[in-house]
Amino acid sequence: MGPTRKPNVCRRLSRRALGFFSSDAGAVQRTNLGILRALVCQESTKFKNVWTTHSKSPIAYERGRIYFDNYRCCVSSRITWLLSRLPVYYQRNSQMEEMPRTSVASEPRKLYEMPKCSKSEKIEDALLWECPVGEMLPNPSDYKSSLIALTAHNWLLRISASTGRVLEKIYLASYCKFRYLSWDTPQEVIAVKSAQNKGSALTRQAGLPQPVLLYLAVFHVLPFSLIGILEINKKIFGNVTDATLSHGILIVMYGSGLVRLYSFQAITEQFMQQKLDLGCACRWGGTAGTVGEAPFGIPCNIKLTDTPPLLFEVSSLENAFQIGGHPWHYIITPNKKKQKGVFHICALKDNSLAKNGIQEMECCSLESDWIYFHPDASGRIIHVGPNQVKMKTYPLLLHLDGWLKKNLIFWMMTQNKRYYSSQRQQTKLTFKIVDYEDELDLLSVVAVTQIDAEGKAHLDFHCNEYGTLLKSIPLVESWDVTYSHEVYFDRDLVLHIEQKPSRVFSCYVYQMVCDPGEEEEATNRS
Repeated sequence: MGPTRKPNVCRRLSRRALGFFSSDAGAVQRTNLGILRALVCQESTKFKNVWTTHSKSPIAYERGRIYFDNYRCCVSSRITWLLSRLPVYYQRNSQMEEMPRTSVASEPRKLYEMPKCSKSEKIEDALLWECPVGEMLPNPSDYKSSLIALTAHNWLLRISASTGRVLEKIYLASYCKFRYLSWDTPQEVIAVKSAQNKGSALTRQAGLPQPVLLYLAVFHVLPFSLIGILEINKKIFGNVTDATLSHGILIVMYGSGLVRLYSFQAITEQFMQQKLDLGCACRWGGTAGTVGEAPFGIPCNIKLTDTPPLLFEVSSLENAFQIGGHPWHYIITPNKKKQKGVFHICALKDNSLAKNGIQEMECCSLESDWIYFHPDASGRIIHVGPNQVKMKTYPLLLHLDGWLKKNLIFWMMTQNKRYYSSQRQQTKLTFKIVDYEDELDLLSVVAVTQIDAEGKAHLDFHCNEYGTLLKSIPLVESWDVTYSHEVYFDRDLVLHIEQKPSRVFSCYVYQMVCDPGEEEEATNRS
């Protein structure tokens, strides 16, 4: 088989301009992303650190927007490049020559800044909502992105992602403290989870049991409509330590490592005491008010009186449990401390262990490995260790054969010579973050090289299908392995958020630049 022909960006642009793809829905978008991928991975493309900032409050990133001060301030991550307008001359060989005009990165554009608020009104958690396809929405503003935010005083807000204006607001309740937001069904159903009920100091001193562990408030989004608020009660579920909702499944966890799954729809149909509608008058427990408005809020209308039908249960170390693959499989670690780092892949339908389904990695390091189903829904499994990244797959997917084929690894990145030393320094390379950029179909890997006490990181782009290294981007800032790090690769942008001790947060923004001058200079040198 001959060498693969390198895609030509100019040819793709010409074909797009002539409309060669107009008959195929979505083809123009795919062509655009193919062009962008080629630009990102070509040799002359650089990613430059165009902006760095620091903050005393957490920094968050969502789809091209950087949030500061508990989501109160929002700036665009796209940095505008300004071309120097005035010519600059210098003397060369007794003649004045014009220097090449340089581009300078300006400050990022502030999208909005909400008014200052008290500590009780600050936003504690948020999710970005984007318009779903195929649904008719009541207002034109609903077709634009919104930030769904949870405040410290139990208000659920829908905020315009462009202007910061509050579009909708719901008062949740006064009987518990809601703290966390998550998607039950992405972009359709949200779950608002309360903090765990520890009881008052007096009840704890008296040794009185607290039967209710937490509450889960579940809503359809845009427009907001209430499904219900579910009470997680220890009298029903036993000595439960945590619970969450995902894809219509109530997941209940226990201190022993046991994980149990229940159908949330079945629970709602069987145990909902009363259907509640936001904005409607309601009488509950002798008190009247409007659902979703202060001070009445939303009563807890789903209270279990009996154990619901069990869908599935499994025991796993530290409650680690995930489902994926084709057909459905799950990954657990046997519930024994000495089994830490050993992963079992089992069929969901009958709990049978897949052939060659015990996976472990030899790690000559204090850092542990981790494993997960590939987010591209291909059914593959990514296994990441300190010095290895393995991609494994199932054979005969179309025939629903769920066995792991022995030694079938699509690709593997390895740093074999992990340690080398001289009289002056000792170097160690480890993989820290592995993520998937779905639009460009690239796997991004953060690798850190530790030279003595200082760490330097680089972000590598690999072909998602074959694992070929396509691009490596050095990060200019030092990387301290004891700090918390997040790295985002979003089309032509790389963003690194770092949390240092004493709650100091730093944000480093890298933007793609194509520098033809550097390419010409390299050509002239050769």
